[in-house]
Amino acid sequence: MHKKVVVFGGGTGISYLLKGLKDFPVDITAIITVADNGGSTGRLRDEFNIPAVGDIRQVITNLSEVSPEIKKLMSYRFSTYSDFDGHALGNLILIGMHEITGSLKDSIACLSELLDVRHKVYPISEDGLTLMAETVDGKIIEGEKEITANHDIKKRVFYKEEPKITKEAIDAVLEADLIIFSMGSLYTSILPNIIGKEMRRAIRNSKAKLMYICNAMTQPGETDDFGVSDHIDVINSYLDKRKIDVVVASNTEIDQSIIDKYRREEEKSKVIIDYAKLDNLGVEVIESDLLVLDDGTLKHDSLLLSTIVFSYLMRI
Repeated sequence: MHKKVVVFGGGTGISYLLKGLKDFPVDITAIITVADNGGSTGRLRDEFNIPAVGDIRQVITNLSEVSPEIKKLMSYRFSTYSDFDGHALGNLILIGMHEITGSLKDSIACLSELLDVRHKVYPISEDGLTLMAETVDGKIIEGEKEITANHDIKKRVFYKEEPKITKEAIDAVLEADLIIFSMGSLYTSILPNIIGKEMRRAIRNSKAKLMYICNAMTQPGETDDFGVSDHIDVINSYLDKRKIDVVVASNTEIDQSIIDKYRREEEKSKVIIDYAKLDNLGVEVIESDLLVLDDGTLKHDSLLLSTIVFSYLMRI
């Protein structure tokens, strides 16, 4: 019997992990945030009163076994003068399925079958959640898009309304052997999965090990000057009595010109592995040369990262 892995995330971070991990002999359940209110997803939320579908579409596509051409079709964005402008085709398909089924979970199941996905994908909630943030100076920001755009240092995130977590997501966490918090925006992709009371309770009651795959670069207004331990401290603060057991971090030597480019163009810097602080946290550290340069952008090597995850899973 394959071991069971639950992966929390949103955006492109979780997709890069799943793209490689799907080919290993494990049972994956991806649990995805649904609070995005920007771009195509935000417009569709407003028009159809549905949770965000963009991250879900990305994850399903990366877990899919269909041809690269079909995957490109799912991510194809219309460029036109009409209301279709900017919409990804896969988002529209999910909306159409939701109109038919009345359920985001059922819509995901239908699209997963259509695209030959053998793993499970669940939204954190069927509700149209509104993500909120409080900055260190007491400012309250409403909406994921607005939180990302605001570079004031964040103190905490919470939902405007207490979310009703999907039963399937709860059950997956309770049955998991390993729970992974994937790389991605800490405050808008990772934490939104665990700020609901029901999910925190499920994680507390789960016997799974907790793994965090740390971001390679900081994010303005969220993780400025953060080392690996600072990311873990933030996640731990939302986990009640549970703590991160193991962290996977990159020790790739990044060319100074690339670091300078990130600092200049995106106000980002390299996340340092702060060994002494990590030792004080009692967390196991797995480090490797994980980063590759793809079209001028640093990305995790999906296959190498997945190999590390699988190797850890086999020894717990």
